[in-house]
Amino acid sequence: LGNIFRLVHTIKGTCGFLGLPRLEAVAHASENVLGKVREGSLEVSKDAITLIFESFDRIKWLLSSLEENEAEPEGDDLDLIDRLNLVADGGTLDGSVAPEAVGEIAPEPEPEEEPDALRPGEVSLDELERAFQQAPGPEDNVSDESEAADAEEAPAEETSAKEAREPDPAVPAVKKEVAVTGSKGVAKQPDKERQVRESSVANQTIRVNVDLLENLMTMVSELVLTRNQLMQISRNEKDSEFTVPLQRLSQVTSELQEGVMKTRMQPIGNAWSKLPRLVRDLSIDLNKKIDLEMLGADTELDRQVLELIKDPLTHMVRNSADHGIEDGPDRIAAGKPETGTITLNAYHEGGHIIIEIKDDGKGLDPEKIKAKAIANGLVPELEADSLSEQQIQQFIFRAGFSTAAAVTSVSGRGVGMDVVRTNIEKIGGTIELKSVFGKGSTFTIKIPLTLAIVSALIVEAGGERFAIPQLSVVELVRASANSEHKIEEVHCTPVLRLRNRLLPLVSLRRILRLGDQDEETPQEAFIVVLQVGTYSVGIMVDRVFDTEEIVVKPVAPILRNITLFSGNTILGDGSVIMILDPNGIAAASGELKMVDKDTHDTARQLTHRSDVSSLLLFRAGSESPKAVPLALVARLEEIDLAKIEYSEGRPLVQYRGQLMPLVDVDQDTKLEAEGRQPLLVFTDDGRSMGLMVDEIVDIVEDRINIEVRPEAPWLMGSAVIAGKATEVIDAGYYLTQAYGDWFGSADTDSQESMEQRSVLLVDDSAFFRNLIKPLLSVAGYEVTAVENAEAALNLCESGADFDAVISDIE
Repeated sequence: LGNIFRLVHTIKGTCGFLGLPRLEAVAHASENVLGKVREGSLEVSKDAITLIFESFDRIKWLLSSLEENEAEPEGDDLDLIDRLNLVADGGTLDGSVAPEAVGEIAPEPEPEEEPDALRPGEVSLDELERAFQQAPGPEDNVSDESEAADAEEAPAEETSAKEAREPDPAVPAVKKEVAVTGSKGVAKQPDKERQVRESSVANQTIRVNVDLLENLMTMVSELVLTRNQLMQISRNEKDSEFTVPLQRLSQVTSELQEGVMKTRMQPIGNAWSKLPRLVRDLSIDLNKKIDLEMLGADTELDRQVLELIKDPLTHMVRNSADHGIEDGPDRIAAGKPETGTITLNAYHEGGHIIIEIKDDGKGLDPEKIKAKAIANGLVPELEADSLSEQQIQQFIFRAGFSTAAAVTSVSGRGVGMDVVRTNIEKIGGTIELKSVFGKGSTFTIKIPLTLAIVSALIVEAGGERFAIPQLSVVELVRASANSEHKIEEVHCTPVLRLRNRLLPLVSLRRILRLGDQDEETPQEAFIVVLQVGTYSVGIMVDRVFDTEEIVVKPVAPILRNITLFSGNTILGDGSVIMILDPNGIAAASGELKMVDKDTHDTARQLTHRSDVSSLLLFRAGSESPKAVPLALVARLEEIDLAKIEYSEGRPLVQYRGQLMPLVDVDQDTKLEAEGRQPLLVFTDDGRSMGLMVDEIVDIVEDRINIEVRPEAPWLMGSAVIAGKATEVIDAGYYLTQAYGDWFGSADTDSQESMEQRSVLLVDDSAFFRNLIKPLLSVAGYEVTAVENAEAALNLCESGADFDAVISDIE
C-alpha cells in the first residue's frame, strides 16, 4: 500500500513541474483515498478498490494520450474525481451521500505542508530558491558529507517516517538541472565514490531493443547452420586435422546458442500479470466469488512464445470464470466452498512448457454439449450415442460452438476455443481437456520452449528428406515380416500391433503424394511413432537419419495453406527441407478426424475411457464371431493335434514343461487326429489352460455393452463389436472346466440384479483384474480397477466416489 501511495504521489508531484493539470487532479484525488486507507481512517471496501482501479485506468489512458499526442486530451475527469472525493470523505457510492463540491478541485491540506495555498504538486518559490542556492556551482568543491547534509535539510512535502527517507521527486529534479547547467554551462563531474556506488546498482542490467536480440538470434541461427555443414564435412573426412577444432567450434556454438536463448527467456508470470485484475472484474460483473491461484510464475519460456499464448490464456481464464465457476448458492448446494478457485500452473517437462488451467466449477455437461452438437448438425444423432464422454467434450473446440444460454459481454458468441486451439497449434503446441461434470475442468497446454532452434529427426520418403520435431517423436520401430512388429491391414487401413494396441499408420509417401498412390502397403518400413496430444499415430518412412539442431524458417506464403508443413530449414549439406507438422499429419491420417468429421471407427480409435477394452475376436463351433478380453489371454498358440494326450478322457498337451488341460469352446466337437489347432492360452499362478478355437480373427478396441443375456452358462451375452453381433464368452466358466479349484472356491451364488453402482477393484494380479472387471461390468456395475492399495487410496482422496471396494490385497 505504501508503494502504491508513493507512486501516485510521485505522479502528482511531477505533474506540477510539467504543467499537466488534468493528470495531476486525478492523481491527487486518488492519493487522497489511498492516504486515508494507509492511515487506517478509511475502511477498505470493494467499491473503494474498484474506484482506485478505475482511477489507475484513467491515469494510464492519460499517459498513453500524452505519449501519442505530446499533450493532454481535452476534457475533464470531474465525474471520477467527485466519486474519489466522496469515498475519501467516508461516503458511499450508492447515492446516500452527495459530493460536497462539483467545481474545481481544491487540494486536501496535508498535515505538514507549507501554509501557503498551492495547487496540487506545486512547489513554493521559497523551496525553489533554497534548492537553487544549495545546488553546487561548477567551481564548488562540495564533499559527500555536505551534499548529504544539504539533502537532509531540503524540506519534503511529506514528513512521515517513510516519506522522509524518500524526498519529493520535484526537489532533486530542480537540483539536478541546476547542477548540470550551472552559471557557465559546465557540467560538474560526480566524485569517484558516488560514481562507484551508483554503477554497482545501476549497471547490473541494461536495456536492449528487442529487434537487436531478434537480429542476434538470427545470426546465431545462421552460425548453427554453418556449424552443421562443417560437422557434416568432418564426418565424411576421417582423421582430419580439422576434427578437434571443429568439435570445439561446435561446443562453443552450442554454448553461444544457449546464452542467446536465455536472453530471450522471460518468466511466464509476465503473461499472467493482468489476470488477477481480470478475474476480480469478472467476479464483480458476474456476482461470483472467485480466487485465482498462480503457481510456477517464474517458469521461463521464449518471449516470442510468451506473446503468442497471452490471448489464449486470457480467454481460457475468462471461460473458467464465466462457464466453469458456479454462483455462490449453487456451490453451497453442491457441497463446495462458496468461493470458486481457478488455478494456473506452469512447469517444465522434457523440453516443453506445461500450462494447466484448472477450476473447481461445474465441469462440462456432456448431455448438454451432445444436444447442442446434434442441433448444430455437427454429428448425427445415432452416431452421437456411440461417442464417449471425452469425445463429446471435444466439440467445444469447434468453430461457432457455444453452450451459453445467452450472449453476454463475456461469452456466448461461439468464438473462442477454436481460436485458442488454432493459436496453440500454430506454435507447435497441443491442448488437452479433462472435465468431470460437477467437479471441474482442467485444460493442459503443452508448448515448446522456443520456436527458433529445435531438435529434429531427419527422415526420408520418396527420395525427399523431411524434418520431424523431436518433441513429438515417442519412439522408432522397425517393422518387417519376420519380426514381432508386423504391418497388417484392418479394413484396408495399415496398422501396427504395438504392445497390445493397434496403432494407425500413415505412409509419408502417400500423404505427400510422392509416389504411386495405388502402391501396396510395404511389409518392411521404419515407423516413427508420434504423440499428438492424447493420440498416437505411426508414420511409415523409407529411411531414418540422425537428429539435428535445426533453425526453423517460416513457410513461404504460397505453401502456407498446406497444414502438413510447419516451416523449413537448411541442412548441413546445404539442402533446403520441409519441417513436418505432427498436428497436420495426425489430422490427415484420420487420427484427429473427430475434430473435423466424426465417424464410428475413429470414435473407437480415439476413446480412452475405462469401459473400452481390447478384445480378441475368434470363431469356434458356429459361424457367429466370439470375443474374449485380450488382457486375459497370455499367448496365442498353434499346436500339432498329434501331440494331444488324454487323461481320464480329458485332452492334455505338454506345454512349457508341464501338462496343460485343453477345453473346447464347442464341447460337442470331436477332435481331429492330425492337423493344427489354434489355442488361447490362459495363465495365472503357475497354471495354464488352453481354449481350443477354430480360427483367430482379429484384435479390436470396443466397449462390452451386453444387449442380450442368454441362458448358456459359458456366455456373458451378446454385444455389437466391430459392427457385428458377437458372443462374449465367460472365460471363468472354461477355467473352472479345466481346474475346479482355479478360483479357490466352487461357490457360484447368483448375483442379484440391481441398479448400476460404482465399484473399486483392487488386485495386484493383472490376470484377476482383467478377469473380474468384465464380469462385474456385465452384472451392472461401473468398475474402476487399480493394482495396489496406494493407488486406490489416492483415488478415494482425490474425490472419486465408490459404493464398494473389492479386494483381497493383504
